[in-house]
Amino acid sequence: MKYYITTPIFYPNSSPHIGTAYTTVAADALARYQRLRGKDVYFLTGTDENAQKILRTAEALNVDPHVYVDGIVERFQSLWQQLDITNDDFIRTTEERHHVVVKEIFTRLYEQGDIYKAEYKGWYCTPCETFWTESKLVDGKCPNPDCGREPELLKEESYFFRLSKYQDVLLRHIRENPDFIQPASRRNEMIRFIENGLEDLSVSRTTLKWGIQVPFDPQHYVYVWLDALINYISALGYPEGEKYKKYWPADVHLMGKDIVRFHSVIWPIILLAMDIPLPKVVYGHGWFLSREGGKISKSRGNVQDSFELIRRYGSDAIRYFLLRELAAGSDGIYSEDNLVERFNSDLANDLGNFISRSLAMIVKYRQGVLPQPVQDSPLEQEIRALSAQVRENVQERMESFDPAGALEQVWRFVARCNKYVDETEPWNLAKDQNSAGRLDTVLYTFAECIRILGIFCAPFMPGLPPKLWSLLNCGPELLKWEDSSRWNILAVGSTVQKGQPIFPRIDIAKLTELEGEDVMENLPADQAAPIVETETAAAQPAETAAEVFEPFKEEIEMEDFAKLDLRVAKVLQAEKVAKTDKLLKLEVEIAGETRTIVAGIAQHYAPEDLLNRRIVIVANLKPAKLRGIVSHGMILAASYGDKLEALTLDKDIPGGARVK
Repeated sequence: MKYYITTPIFYPNSSPHIGTAYTTVAADALARYQRLRGKDVYFLTGTDENAQKILRTAEALNVDPHVYVDGIVERFQSLWQQLDITNDDFIRTTEERHHVVVKEIFTRLYEQGDIYKAEYKGWYCTPCETFWTESKLVDGKCPNPDCGREPELLKEESYFFRLSKYQDVLLRHIRENPDFIQPASRRNEMIRFIENGLEDLSVSRTTLKWGIQVPFDPQHYVYVWLDALINYISALGYPEGEKYKKYWPADVHLMGKDIVRFHSVIWPIILLAMDIPLPKVVYGHGWFLSREGGKISKSRGNVQDSFELIRRYGSDAIRYFLLRELAAGSDGIYSEDNLVERFNSDLANDLGNFISRSLAMIVKYRQGVLPQPVQDSPLEQEIRALSAQVRENVQERMESFDPAGALEQVWRFVARCNKYVDETEPWNLAKDQNSAGRLDTVLYTFAECIRILGIFCAPFMPGLPPKLWSLLNCGPELLKWEDSSRWNILAVGSTVQKGQPIFPRIDIAKLTELEGEDVMENLPADQAAPIVETETAAAQPAETAAEVFEPFKEEIEMEDFAKLDLRVAKVLQAEKVAKTDKLLKLEVEIAGETRTIVAGIAQHYAPEDLLNRRIVIVANLKPAKLRGIVSHGMILAASYGDKLEALTLDKDIPGGARVK
């Protein structure tokens, strides 16, 4: 029942960025999920401080390296706190507890002949902390595709670790344990790398006077990878510590794909040489790429300030976006536009709207008192069966280190909850005295759905359950994973309240006006940005037209209306936009001209439903880029609650005809 999960330890040579945040948020979601399942979890993260790049950065700033690194580490720890990270330990490689273990392991490997002294001559890339043979360089530069810098030619005395000695035994372990390196693409890559032959690894430096000294040869300092990787057991108190005996081997080392080689080759061989059990899984996730292409990284200068994002949107929203956007084993695209789209679509429209309208109806029709359910129907049976199915699917995805897939399953339940509201039409039931029992069942089911969603979302958005407990008038005793598929748990007769919208929509226009400003500087970090729209009537229970529809906008002159160029357009092609739930890409014909239009109607229309249909568009709208696609025009559609229908024509009117 134990579960030990680690992130890599991060270089504190500058503030943490959005890619760094992803790894730690993903590890936290996995740790929280395992705790919900009742496991004894130990979650480790930390910083790798004994690196040449740390020393050089500090020297360039004319700052003592210890003072410099302490300040950066505080930034990491502050970010983890603001992102609600629940790590049990934070290891720093400058700590004495780590130095003791590194020295012990280095000495033992030397004494048993697995470390030897020789002269090293090779090309060293400081940013990558990696030696390269000349044959591996690309046009004389570092072959790492995310680097490409010119390495230094180094020639010095060095200690070497005999990687080659353990090549065959490691290869056998990988083949006999197919889950050891995940996903499969990383495993296959590592097998090919090892089959090409391993060279012994330089594990000490004499030119670097920073880090851990070799105990029997103080002119040498331990090279970063032998030093850094040992953190996973030094933090547990290897070899006699109770935590080491309890939690090792690690259940998963979670990291970006660029450092899988070090964790699945060098680290296992160190453990094999020390006769220490190997970790169960080394998982290398993809990267967040910028919208323009290329990895999000400090060296590329395309990083997004994580603190600013939290100030703008809140911790839960950032966590949700990161976890939902990066599919298992794949890269993801980061842009703030995508983040806002996810926020408004998934959190505000789907989840937040269901919570708000459901609680509002309980307050309106039963004065906030949870009624006794009395008249079940197939609809309730269906939604209960789905909760059990989603629970099983979430478990499967999380055990496979796939938070994005797990959230996709949770949103199946969110969508079904919203559909249940429309199917049951409680505003009509409230008008019929003979339907009082049926209405009671529907309203109680609303509350139970909200409770279950709180459990499903807890690993991913930990700030959500306490807000729901307050609205449902209950407490953390209801946050039990086994209760996510059980029903009739909330106490009949307890009082709920509507409260404020949990995820108020972001007003993109206001956000654009304030772009670059610190719009949250006077608010606590856990609050969402104040750039929000007021709650719409669609979020309210419907009874009369006045309650359902939004207020009319201000009157305009005929000349203003005449500026709109409304045209008929014939749909030639339609397809879903990759990695989105709601966008369709349409190719339309207007007066012989072909245009591309991206429309948020994928949940209401399958692509084939629109082929050869004639729709109405705003033809003179300025082009805009959505998910990297230039969209030229806007479809006209009518919406009512969760229903939407595009304006289409039955008669054979050609594309380009004006709509008057």
